[in-house]
Amino acid sequence: MSDEALKTSPLHDRHVALGAKLADFGGWSMPIEYPGGGVVREHTAVRTSVGVFDVSHLGKARVSGPGARDFVNATLANDLGRIHEGKAQYTLCCNETGGVVDDLIAYLRSDDDVFLIPNAANTAEVVRLLSEAAPDGITVENLHDRYGVIAVQGTKSDEVLESLGLPSGHEYMSFVETQWNGHPVIVCRTGYTGERGYELVPAWEVAGDLWDALMTAVEPYAGLPCGLGARDTLRTEMGYALHGHELTPEITPVQARVGWAVGWKKDAFWGKDALVAEKEAGPARVAWGLLATGRGIPRAGNPVKRDGELVGEVTSGTFSPTLKNGIALALLAPDVAAGDELVVDVRGREVPVTVTKPPFVEVDVRES
Repeated sequence: MSDEALKTSPLHDRHVALGAKLADFGGWSMPIEYPGGGVVREHTAVRTSVGVFDVSHLGKARVSGPGARDFVNATLANDLGRIHEGKAQYTLCCNETGGVVDDLIAYLRSDDDVFLIPNAANTAEVVRLLSEAAPDGITVENLHDRYGVIAVQGTKSDEVLESLGLPSGHEYMSFVETQWNGHPVIVCRTGYTGERGYELVPAWEVAGDLWDALMTAVEPYAGLPCGLGARDTLRTEMGYALHGHELTPEITPVQARVGWAVGWKKDAFWGKDALVAEKEAGPARVAWGLLATGRGIPRAGNPVKRDGELVGEVTSGTFSPTLKNGIALALLAPDVAAGDELVVDVRGREVPVTVTKPPFVEVDVRES
């Protein structure tokens, strides 16, 4: 997609002024990294103090009307019956074969109001599917450019929010609807880094002022603006799935080890029959982590071999700034086990790896 055709976040001018390196993320021009140390410096800031990410490219949608909660629960995979108002839930939009159209966060505002945050590139499709399935009285709205999303992640995230008069310290995967400078903001204790943190959802036109205030608030903690490059290394260290890599319309939750986000006992959800059958039969491939034991960094698409035979493929690979080592996520044959020694074909060079179950870095986001 040409630069002219890319959408821009409400913080785009701030990123340009900071000298950020920009790239296409789901049709949006978003920062990969900022000058002064790049991905490793930004990654380390989050692991040791605090970092602030613009993730306004993420989608926003609203399902409202009498019985909105029940409607969403009958379509998306996780069980909204497990949570109460004011809680958020990771869930999946699956197709009839059990593949993942998108993974998203559902904010349960009330039985009649569910706010959704899908991935940027998949928002229109999720909204289309929900709209086509919605009964009379249920409205599905695409609010992609009505809200910004700013993630504040790291051990000092509570202090940063408190300095701005924003709520902090609430339960993991819960949210508070509050005001900042007279404007509504949702503060949800979620994130994609493994560290303690929050995602702030302000109105589009308020996002710039909130970002500026956060940039000032993180200074006492040596906090940094962080690009999506660091977000990717942080989530890979945790083994978090990324749609388009570990989750796709051809990769199911059973294969990706995210069956915990499926309400198996629910009467219905999209893809249920296929997923139940796969779970009972056992998947043909399973997600694992790979820790490089030799020099080299596995990358997405690299073949994984055992004794010269193909046993899978890397779905994500990167250099871990925390471990100072190559790490990867991969889909492997079902007979592969933790501790197995394999090799990854990195452009014709075999890099030895050990099979492991993520996370690669131990961080308990619920307790931290």
